[in-house]
Amino acid sequence: MIAGLPMYDRPETAGAHDAYWQAIRDALRDRNIAAPDGLSRGIDPWTLWRRNDLVLAQTCGLPYRARLHGKVTLLGTPDFGVPDCPPGYYRSVIVVRAEDPRIAVSDLSGAKLAYNDPLSQSGWAAVRALGLPFSEKIRTGSHRQSARAVAAGRADLAGIDAVTWRSMGVHDPDLAGALRVLARTPPTPGLPYICAPGFDARGIAAAIDEALDGLNASVRDVLGLRGLVRIPPETYLEQPIPDAP
Repeated sequence: MIAGLPMYDRPETAGAHDAYWQAIRDALRDRNIAAPDGLSRGIDPWTLWRRNDLVLAQTCGLPYRARLHGKVTLLGTPDFGVPDCPPGYYRSVIVVRAEDPRIAVSDLSGAKLAYNDPLSQSGWAAVRALGLPFSEKIRTGSHRQSARAVAAGRADLAGIDAVTWRSMGVHDPDLAGALRVLARTPPTPGLPYICAPGFDARGIAAAIDEALDGLNASVRDVLGLRGLVRIPPETYLEQPIPDAP
């Protein structure tokens, strides 16, 4: 068995993620669902998501609808309480350098874009939906690296996952302070939890509910978790799949 929660994991939140997993793990075992002792880290996300012994992982909406749908089971979507979004939804913030004089999305036409991955909903799909031409598209590998590229002047803008942006404000205050939110994209379904086919999906989802209900308040606050929302697969599949950068 393997489990991983890589999407919002970082050294400062690793302890909280471990505590969250331990609560889920114990609730799974109470339901006679086998679960690993700890989370696996340092695994390529695509390798993790496609493991046939995957009991729980978090993915992104674009990978789910573009490549994983039909090959994994959707368990539910964690709600991170993103302001002005329905439960379980999130958005991107479009960031520029703090001193950048541009004030409207239209001012970004022809600018240099930093994006984390071509299969990122928040870093590419949401930005692509703005309909702007970009003079250059720089692939960075992560939201943090995209933010650094903008702050350093190598790019003019980036679309950052709102949950990641909130975390950066806490754990990377100097980097976040070098940037300014110019716009926010419309809400889209958040980053869902999945498991491999053949697992007791209802039992796993119920174990997550139980873990969240009993989660220590300090752990809940570090992770920003509010609950687990059942967003149907069709809602994810309704979202467009953008052309590659």
